Amino acid sequence: MPARAFDESSAAARALDEADALAPWRARFELPRDHGRRGALTYLCGHSLGLMPKAARRAVAVELERWAGRGVDGHFADERHDGWLGFHERFAAPLAALAGAKRTEVVAMNTLTVNLHLMLVTFFRPTRERYKILIERDAFPSDRYAVESQLRWHGLDPRDALLEIGPRAGAFDLDRERLEALFAAEGERIALVLLPGVQYLSGERLDVGALTAVAQRHGCLVGFDLAHAIGNVPLALHADGPDFAVWCSYKYLNAGPGAVGGCFVHERWHAAGLPRFAGWWGHDAGRRFLMEREFAPMRGAEGWQLSNPPILSLAPLAASLELFRDAGFARLRRKSERLTRYLEELLRARLGGRVQVLTPSEPKRRGCQLAVRIDPPPRRAPTFTARLRAAGVVADWRPPNVLRLAPVPLYNRFADAHAAVSALARTIDA
Repeated sequence: MPARAFDESSAAARALDEADALAPWRARFELPRDHGRRGALTYLCGHSLGLMPKAARRAVAVELERWAGRGVDGHFADERHDGWLGFHERFAAPLAALAGAKRTEVVAMNTLTVNLHLMLVTFFRPTRERYKILIERDAFPSDRYAVESQLRWHGLDPRDALLEIGPRAGAFDLDRERLEALFAAEGERIALVLLPGVQYLSGERLDVGALTAVAQRHGCLVGFDLAHAIGNVPLALHADGPDFAVWCSYKYLNAGPGAVGGCFVHERWHAAGLPRFAGWWGHDAGRRFLMEREFAPMRGAEGWQLSNPPILSLAPLAASLELFRDAGFARLRRKSERLTRYLEELLRARLGGRVQVLTPSEPKRRGCQLAVRIDPPPRRAPTFTARLRAAGVVADWRPPNVLRLAPVPLYNRFADAHAAVSALARTIDA
């Protein structure tokens, strides 16, 4: 029996939305608009900054009202509020659920690169024999800056101590064969491996468990940057066993610009007395206000905290995590796979050979982001995203010719994917 032809009509997109049990979640978000434009913009940029949950406004207002009404006493619990002293603790369970971790293994704190530096202080302890760090060739710049600065801090030259792994020639996914060869040649000299959960440019989802096993088989410690993974793809950090992971919360976790990030430290390290940069919020909570001279770290990931948490920045994350809880991540993942596949099929149907999807097609090897190479590049490429924005679509452009689109299942519709591809077809050579 021949395969059913793909229906690229707007009516088909509307029918898919009408059948979507998660469609009501869109109404729980603020949808960006341009002045003078009827209706919301088509927003496919959640891989860069997630949309604002409507509940975030009230969540921040509650803390502002508490500050106004109670001042310093706001730190302490009353009949209506748990108080600010343990505010960060409310995030452990929902973050652990998204990370596939134990509650004691995760903490909401700082921002991504700060947390990466804190983890490198602990887990990158170079010796004469093991002193190299392995990263991906196309690592997000902040990760590269952090790693190179740590190498230099230890008196090492990145030209010697930094190893890189990238895609195969002519491909866009991680070259596993070359990775194995690199470990075979350099494994005894590699102290630490740092890789992404989802590659920010290509959108490829890496196999955290398999890569961790390879690194550990060669005696290396391993960490992951989950900025594009958490809230996007299923994670099982405790079972997969990396030593640490870090993430931001302003992409798929929808916590707002510059929001508090997060950190995972596997429980096998919780009682190890590891070296770390210390601060008073990582000190034994039961003795914190005794102002003791000697640092006694809390057990678990909380022991890497430095300062008391920024309450007004954390409040929107609480609002967003409630949406994840109510929707259920398994349902979100199923919608994500359908919605992303629909966008991919629509791109191929409408734009044919003009575009190439760089992101792997297998659902298990990607999240909701698609990286689309336009070849040849659009006319007047430097102004292309501005033209796309004028057509009502928010996406982002990575020179020389890659467009990134992320249909986020919490708030995007099949109609958004259809509108985006229609606008792309109109503007690509306008």
